[in-house]
Amino acid sequence: MNLELLLPELSLLITAIAVIMLDLFTERKGLLTVVSIAGLAIAAGFAITMWGTAPQAIFNNMLAVDNYALFFKLLFLGIAVLVILVSVDYVSKFARFHGEYHALVLLATLGMMLMTAATDLISIFVALELAAISFYVLVGFLKDKKSTEASLKFVLLGGVASAVLLFGMALTFGFTGTTQLPEIAQVIKGMSTQSLLANPGLILGLVLMIAGFGFKIAAVPFHMWVPDVYEGAPTPITLYLSVGSKVAGFAVILRVFYSAFALPEPLSLDWGMIFAILGAIGMTLGNVVAIQQANIKRMLAYSSIAHAGYIMIGLAAIGLSPTTDTLAQSSILFYVVAFTLADLAAFITVIAVSGKLGSDQISDYAGMGKQAPILALALSLGLISLIGLPPTAGFIAKFYIFSDAVSNGLLWLVIIAVLNSTISAYYYLRVVKVMWLNEPVGEGKVPSSFTLRLALAISCLGILLLGIAPDFIIKLAEMATSMFGF
Repeated sequence: MNLELLLPELSLLITAIAVIMLDLFTERKGLLTVVSIAGLAIAAGFAITMWGTAPQAIFNNMLAVDNYALFFKLLFLGIAVLVILVSVDYVSKFARFHGEYHALVLLATLGMMLMTAATDLISIFVALELAAISFYVLVGFLKDKKSTEASLKFVLLGGVASAVLLFGMALTFGFTGTTQLPEIAQVIKGMSTQSLLANPGLILGLVLMIAGFGFKIAAVPFHMWVPDVYEGAPTPITLYLSVGSKVAGFAVILRVFYSAFALPEPLSLDWGMIFAILGAIGMTLGNVVAIQQANIKRMLAYSSIAHAGYIMIGLAAIGLSPTTDTLAQSSILFYVVAFTLADLAAFITVIAVSGKLGSDQISDYAGMGKQAPILALALSLGLISLIGLPPTAGFIAKFYIFSDAVSNGLLWLVIIAVLNSTISAYYYLRVVKVMWLNEPVGEGKVPSSFTLRLALAISCLGILLLGIAPDFIIKLAEMATSMFGF
């Protein structure tokens, strides 16, 4: 059974069960935070011990244990720790459900970890639904009008997206006779290019899978759920959705399309161009609509749509040169880490400020540089990294992914991306200007817990370290993608 290779996932599952049971017998809810973080740390320890070992397939080739999966598992575990840290004060809003909240965060993490390791269409779908159902519940946790409406929209649209994805998987299975990614690749390689591209079933299945996965990464035109869900969800869950769900979506897309549909080259050119077009439209729509937002959570929602477009530049580059370009793969991994750190810094600050002001309006952030200079500095750093200015991780990430795209003949797409980055500077720097140059609208300092300040410090330090000395993460990303598949 090779259960020892699933120790990170098993330890996380046991921790989720332990948190629920502990919640029944203790009044000290702080213990739930301690147990949750301890479980995440144990899972991370198991994942680290597996790093660098030979790739293995387990459970009848349903899951892979390789550096690619371990890279994302460690990233998800780190994000989950920060989400739980910033939730310490926030969970007072639903005091009766501390155990359920922590358990669902852990189960969402478990689902995303399994997504990145899945090498079979069935296991991919099951893992994706485990994460999705956990998020459906977490989005509605506040039980007020906005939260309930957001959860309902998320469930309905998510159900449609899952059906579309499953239909695409069914067509792919019907055409190839298998659900395992390596076997799908072998069947497709054995066909002539003419017969392959003339088959409407496989092409339709591919398009439907792009649509289904596009919902998970908030890619245009499958983004309609994002603004309302981000605004209505508890802010720590908005944070987790913004980074965790998006990163998991890109991780599974990269594995599926690179492992199963990289050859023959005309097929990869087709889906590569689809991602290029979706990326161009996504980054443009996301940035243009973000300019009009007065609510900072909605602004960051459209910002995340734009960043999905930037990451799809890397997917397009892989499609155009699937067998020769390993730089595009590692650039995607580096970009998602840089985006994660920047979005974490932004949303953690929003959690602290919104807790004080009771508002997410950008205008209410006026004078925050005087009231809470550390928080304002952290938010400014996160936004500058999202723009892609030095000396932040965002600058290195954009340079990395744009350079590879140019070398693969996507200069037109990079020009669009650079223009969009310039547009994004307007609405990001507008927030910075409001915080530092406008007069405060309220009085008093903005209180924040030690755990929130710790999470914020980790995020900001990561932004600066990756911007100044990115070599370590770049090397890890290259190691992860060099052992991609088996």
